[in-house]
Amino acid sequence: MNEYKCPVPRDQQPTNEFIELSKSIIFSWPKTKKSLILVLIRFWVGAFLLFLVISSGSVYFKTSLLKYILLSFFSSLSIPILISIRLYLGWNHVFKRLTSERVEYEESGWYDGQVWIKPLVLKEKESLIASIEVKPILKNLIQVLSIISVLALSGILLFQYNNF
Repeated sequence: MNEYKCPVPRDQQPTNEFIELSKSIIFSWPKTKKSLILVLIRFWVGAFLLFLVISSGSVYFKTSLLKYILLSFFSSLSIPILISIRLYLGWNHVFKRLTSERVEYEESGWYDGQVWIKPLVLKEKESLIASIEVKPILKNLIQVLSIISVLALSGILLFQYNNF
């Protein structure tokens, strides 16, 4: 951006935000669907074990082992859902900044917000980055989040409408 006489601080430039997010350990998980799924399954198993321990103290579940296990199974989905939402919000923010015609930035604090209009060449470059790099990541996150949400909702419906 420097060749365009960009007034935006280096760390607030959309391309640099994308690079930093890509280098981040946590935000690099969704780059491939397989790595995202494996990480979320690990968190799910860990949460399941934790929820089993937490639920074991309930007197209500001492009578029904199946309810105890199913409740821990479905409630532990909350952890992968929260992780997926956080990843989606971060990547979506960068996607919006890359595809925007304007760059909102702050030079020294929250009170001096400025707007810089991108030159056409930079806008095309960043739109290409957004469509080739970021859009597939968002697509993967939406698919995985949808699957997890359907599983969690099916667990809610199972407990709501069955007396087992």
